[in-house]
Amino acid sequence: MKNCKAILVGNGTMGARHKARYEACGVNFIAVADNAGEFDRIVNGVALSDVDFAVIASPATTHYDYAKYFLEHRIPVFIEKPLALNGADAQELVDLSVKNATTLFVAQSECYNPIFLNFRKHFFAELRALCGACEKKERPFDVHLEFRREHRYSERCRDVNVSLDLLVHDLSLFFTLFKYGDVDVVNFEPVGVAGKECYDAAILRLVVARGPYRGVSADFFVNRDSDRDVRTISVDFGRSAEKPHSDYTVSLARYTADGEIAHIPDSLDNEHRFFVKILAGACADLSRRAAQNAADCVKVAGE
Repeated sequence: MKNCKAILVGNGTMGARHKARYEACGVNFIAVADNAGEFDRIVNGVALSDVDFAVIASPATTHYDYAKYFLEHRIPVFIEKPLALNGADAQELVDLSVKNATTLFVAQSECYNPIFLNFRKHFFAELRALCGACEKKERPFDVHLEFRREHRYSERCRDVNVSLDLLVHDLSLFFTLFKYGDVDVVNFEPVGVAGKECYDAAILRLVVARGPYRGVSADFFVNRDSDRDVRTISVDFGRSAEKPHSDYTVSLARYTADGEIAHIPDSLDNEHRFFVKILAGACADLSRRAAQNAADCVKVAGE
């Protein structure tokens, strides 16, 4: 990526991480904006024809406006999750990127977590092994997933509720396993609050109601005001007692000696490598599917 020029919007925790990684690859950030006033000055003072891509790591409430601006000017966008605050805006951005043939990449880093990629491989091996029995008996799968994501209170990302903050991570994983169009929302419940505007915990149940994996269900538990740090996926294959079980729980995070979650740098590194390949003209179909995945997550979490 040597000689590439970029703009960074939002130079907080994640913005600084993205900036450092891209600079290590030779990217030159010709402008950095940390608020709306700085953004206006930058876009009025920079020749957009000189910009190769934009990184958006500003508060979630600003994502739609900034992403739309760059996509309208045909500048590729690397943007933090969530893509937008509601499904209609998220889909509009995806459609705009397709219309203008401009890359839209949402940094849902868990999708590039090597632990999850390994889990997905083994999970589908198990699922396919069950396919024959389910087809012969003409019955749906009796397979259940549980996604659990909790962390202690943090002042970061408080401009949106926990669904748009945390739930979108696990939804992005689920929608790499199963098609959005095959899935129904069975139940959604904010936890411990009177309204739905700024809740910090929630429970969601999805079921695969159509397609080859009909009957698979999933529960999602998210809490950003917990007394512990947890990022797990559990699987129950619904086998009878007389048959061998291979049910298990996988932690998507590693932990420090004092029990704190340690970020897995491979996740961020992998997503940056993927974006670089997209900018080079590779993986176009995967790129579109990843952007649509991000919009589908918002359709569930933001409604």
